[in-house]
Amino acid sequence: MKKGWVLTQEDFERLIAWLDADRETAGRKYEIIRLRLIKIFARRGCADAEDLADETINRVAAKTEAIAANYEGEPAFYFYNVAQLVHLEYLRQLKTPATIGASPILLGADAEKEQEFACLDRCLERLPSDQRDLVLQYYQRDKRAKIEERRRLARELDIAINALRIRAHRIRSLLLQCLNECLEQELVH
Repeated sequence: MKKGWVLTQEDFERLIAWLDADRETAGRKYEIIRLRLIKIFARRGCADAEDLADETINRVAAKTEAIAANYEGEPAFYFYNVAQLVHLEYLRQLKTPATIGASPILLGADAEKEQEFACLDRCLERLPSDQRDLVLQYYQRDKRAKIEERRRLARELDIAINALRIRAHRIRSLLLQCLNECLEQELVH
């Protein structure tokens, strides 16, 4: 997201339209997504769960124009994927000193992570929607909820849990290959 970027009414309207063509349904989906994001951050021990949820929504809103036309699948999964990245940044900020006076090495590491996140976004967008949805759902939860989600997903797909693991592993391998290729290209440029 661009530094100093502010959510405008136009960006918000575009986000709502992406969630559903019916404005009332889209509003309900927005509220459900926001509450789930808050719960996700709160369960992970984030003191400012609401702020992190809002940051996640702002980042998705900033990209809605670019992703809405080509994104297939449930938009909520895109939010949850972005939330994973926001959470990683939150954890990284807890472990690093304030950026005032931070060494160029630390700032360089942040730039590298941003490149990784950008490449991951591009690679996820290249996956067929069913594979993207599967891998995002497969890796989205923690602990017991993860086990239950994977069982639910296997039942939904009418496959054994082991077959689900194999599918997720294959998709993850494709993502890693794509990610490595993207990062190599970034190094060349």
